[in-house]
Amino acid sequence: MFVPKVNVKRCPQRRWAQPDRRFFACGACHVLAAAFLERFPGAGYAPVWIRPRAGFTGNHVFLTDGTTAFDYHGYSRLTALLSHYTRRARRYYPGWDADLVALAPAELAGGGERPGLRLLPPGKFHGDPLRRAAAFVERLAAAPREGAGTGTT
Repeated sequence: MFVPKVNVKRCPQRRWAQPDRRFFACGACHVLAAAFLERFPGAGYAPVWIRPRAGFTGNHVFLTDGTTAFDYHGYSRLTALLSHYTRRARRYYPGWDADLVALAPAELAGGGERPGLRLLPPGKFHGDPLRRAAAFVERLAAAPREGAGTGTT
């Protein structure tokens, strides 16, 4: 979990200028998930939203097959990702808690109707986030395979 620097999300050029990991951690995680699903459509991964409970911030979208997760860290064990994310969030927001909400792949395009889910559509970014995400997936993700979730976050 990264905490965005002040006003970075409000300035499209500053948001775009961030390093890839920070860019995909702070507001473009859904674009990364969409690029992964496009590259590996039959891998058995589905998007999940970490929805903070009332009064908290810290939304995140990642992919999972139920055991392994994929996000800006690359592959990790699902339990390790959730533990890491919760630990980091509680450093900044004591008492932080969240629910896991399954998303439909189509929701990753942004502009969804779910309360609290504000995913910026790819066309609203300064550059081409889908192309950037596809390149990041190629660097980070070998084809998913059984046992890929042996890394840690």
